[in-house]
Amino acid sequence: MNTSIEPKPFNRSVIVGILLAGAFVAILKQTLLITALPHIMRDFNIDANQVQWLTTSFMLTNGILIPITAFLIEKFTSRTLLITAMSIFTAGTIVGAFAPNFPLLLTARIIQAAGAGIMMPLMQTVFLTIFPIEKRGQAMGMVGLVISFAPAIGPALSGWAVEAFSWRSLFYIILPIAIIDLMLAIILMKNVTTLRKTQIDMLSVIMSTLGFGGLLYGFSSVGSYGWTSSTVLISLIVGIVSLLLFITRQMKLTKPMLEFRVFKFGIFSLTTLLGTIVFALLIGTETILPLYTQNVRGISAFDTGLMLLPGAIAMGIMSPIIGRIFDRVGGKGLAILGFSIILLTSLPFMQLTEHTSLTWIVIVYTARLLGTAMIMMPVTTAGINALPRHLIPHGTAMNNTIRQVGGSIGTALLVSVMSNQAAHAAVSSSRQAALHGMNAAFIVAACIALVGFLLSFTLKKKPRPAEQQPAR
Repeated sequence: MNTSIEPKPFNRSVIVGILLAGAFVAILKQTLLITALPHIMRDFNIDANQVQWLTTSFMLTNGILIPITAFLIEKFTSRTLLITAMSIFTAGTIVGAFAPNFPLLLTARIIQAAGAGIMMPLMQTVFLTIFPIEKRGQAMGMVGLVISFAPAIGPALSGWAVEAFSWRSLFYIILPIAIIDLMLAIILMKNVTTLRKTQIDMLSVIMSTLGFGGLLYGFSSVGSYGWTSSTVLISLIVGIVSLLLFITRQMKLTKPMLEFRVFKFGIFSLTTLLGTIVFALLIGTETILPLYTQNVRGISAFDTGLMLLPGAIAMGIMSPIIGRIFDRVGGKGLAILGFSIILLTSLPFMQLTEHTSLTWIVIVYTARLLGTAMIMMPVTTAGINALPRHLIPHGTAMNNTIRQVGGSIGTALLVSVMSNQAAHAAVSSSRQAALHGMNAAFIVAACIALVGFLLSFTLKKKPRPAEQQPAR
């Protein structure tokens, strides 16, 4: 007896537009408050440890919700999920715009993150469902445009808005776009995914929350507290133990919440690792470079945002083009070339000084993001293409979850190397010590890029689902 519910006819262009707009504002909001944090500290009379929860809580909520999305996509229609996600995100934006105190503002961020956490895996799953396999590279190129462009313009946009108006304007800017997209979703969105009878396993939800939440919080806290801090160690231990219990339980369930058997497909496992490596390098670079420009060179957060903008624009423009190239030639050549560029652009960043040309930094960073664009969405698409259609929701959820954790680990590793080397640098000034730490961090980044470069050669030239068999 077939218990699945098949989707009805739909307009692909309309669905693509609605999902891209929703994902754009959801991802944009993740980085939009970064340069506004000092203003929020002054307005609510709080310290840096408290205000950083506005960004940490967003990341944690995302990390907790994303693993559950595979279940949600199988349980509810894509129309219902999109409307729910945008409604939650819009509600959080309204609460944040008028929050009279910090606890309510923090609550607003968590509500926003709950909506955003559903959006990304949903968009990827829908795109991979409505596009034929020979056009999935182009489709995921559009996803790459959103993923790369939205977070990168956040600091520059927020720097301008906060200086011209107030930090509340960052919520006012997003609100009308979110409301319009929600209205369009209610009127025009159709269901495009196949539903299956499934039930949520609450013990799995608890284990997943403690597992991924513990790892994300532990690694994201390394920069503030150090590896030996009890906060970091306890978080990582709870995360690792809970995650092992979660995986063990999923392997025993007939209908797991998150299907770890996707890793039986060799191409999916390899491409997920490559995607995680490149995302970790991206987030690590985006963390260290602003520290260099602001702390060493004395450049404002707004101007730093502007320096990073050309790279984001280039990456955004190239993502759909690279997607079309992927559809023709596959991901192997793109991954090798992309990691080559990242490896080469690590060299100038390993030799930063107090007088390094800022124009040169912009050029190198832009080239680095072009290399990133050649890897991130192409390898993700290659991995998902290796999965049977019924495993696509689990593949996208797994890919997004692993990427989040990888980004946290990469940032924690590079920041801890930077801090440790700066603390033990045999130099006279704090700026020279900071520079020594940053250069050391980029040496480690280059080593990580080298690993990705070597692994890229093991990719198949143009993998097809028929060629992929589960490991026995």
